[in-house]
Amino acid sequence: MKKEIVANGIHNYTPPEEYVPPKSPQVQKHLEWFMGLKLGFMMHWAPGCQLGTYESWPLSDGDAAWSQEDFTWAPAEVCKQQYWDANKTFNPVKFDAAAWAELASECGFKYLLFTTKHHDGFCMYDTKTTDYKITGPDCPFHTHPDADVVGALYREFRRKGLAISTYFSKPDWHSPYYWAPQFGTAPTRNVNYDVNEHPELWEKYVQFTHEQIRELCTNYGQIDVLWLDGGWVRPDNLGQDIRLGQIVEEMRATTQPQMIVCERTCGGEYENFITPEKTVPDTALTVPWETCTTVGQKFSFHYTDHFKSGRQLVHLLLDVVSKGGNLALNIAPQPDGLLPAPGERSLREMGAWLKLFGQGIYNTRICAPYFEDRLFYTRTDERAYAFYTYDEVPALPGKLTLHLPQPIASVRCMRTGQTLHFRQGDGEVTLDLDCLPMGGAFYAEGFELTLS
Repeated sequence: MKKEIVANGIHNYTPPEEYVPPKSPQVQKHLEWFMGLKLGFMMHWAPGCQLGTYESWPLSDGDAAWSQEDFTWAPAEVCKQQYWDANKTFNPVKFDAAAWAELASECGFKYLLFTTKHHDGFCMYDTKTTDYKITGPDCPFHTHPDADVVGALYREFRRKGLAISTYFSKPDWHSPYYWAPQFGTAPTRNVNYDVNEHPELWEKYVQFTHEQIRELCTNYGQIDVLWLDGGWVRPDNLGQDIRLGQIVEEMRATTQPQMIVCERTCGGEYENFITPEKTVPDTALTVPWETCTTVGQKFSFHYTDHFKSGRQLVHLLLDVVSKGGNLALNIAPQPDGLLPAPGERSLREMGAWLKLFGQGIYNTRICAPYFEDRLFYTRTDERAYAFYTYDEVPALPGKLTLHLPQPIASVRCMRTGQTLHFRQGDGEVTLDLDCLPMGGAFYAEGFELTLS
């Protein structure tokens, strides 16, 4: 039985043993570089955030059992229409792309992953394919100098040296070529007509999708990753073939020769890395992967969301990086254009830790035994790194045994700069920590081990 692609809005991920590496040497090289970035600043944002509900999903009646749980103020059909019409009242006047980029840089993020378009079809960029967009005349924000939100974000994040990963939804529930109104209400998240019986309509959708991807890849500078959501849009599911290879190769042959593509859950040559969602694999993986998860509980803005602490975020990052992955960490902006203060505070706490220990995170690779108990390992060519995670109150044992088979020349505490005494043998390195002051310790201790 085929594994369900999406359950309650959460994507499964392609088994690592089915991974197919990209064919292009230029893409392979760019992918290796991208996997060294480790930490992505992910954002879900669209007019529906004003309602404080899931992004897009409440519009899908086939997912109503969970996605419409926030629709408590009116009948579902009324709430859905209010969601569709939210663009007419969306005016995030406090939006400041430079401030978001400054925050991301300060907190240690190395790339941006922003929703240019989610399944609801609302474009956060200046497309010519539809008026259902942030620069459309129906949206009050269209007169703002940075109304093209995607353009403003890409400009400011690049100024801070961050890479660009472009989230784009393959399904578009607002498009009359996907949920075609002449066929009535769409019963599921899928296309609401038979593609084989109406090939001309599906072809319009393919061309519509290609043109939107072409706009993003032509008008917005270098796109490091094209991150494609909506894994149910695929040839083996109701014939929903958008001929992705055609538009990807067109872009790689022209404006984006280095572009990594992540067609989530679909496998094959255009899923250049796999994407566990709101989960971390149990073991280290030797294929490229990225976990996307949330600072709060939800990907979209909720007025009552609760946020992970800085310590929880650091421990999550260590879990991901020690297993060879990147972490795309989502924070959803408010309707006014600010970020939720509790979530921003947690990001800054994580950023303070990364200022001390980032050398053992960025541009590292997996290092056996990867993780054990409170310990997480990474390495470069010349050094290994071991991180010991703390409870709320930091405490270290007097002796700490690491399991590293490589000969070690020296050990340094990354927080204090102290050179530590150690002994090694039989694949173990035992550190003497009695001399290490605990003042200023927080979240996790990092040890740099120079290899012989």
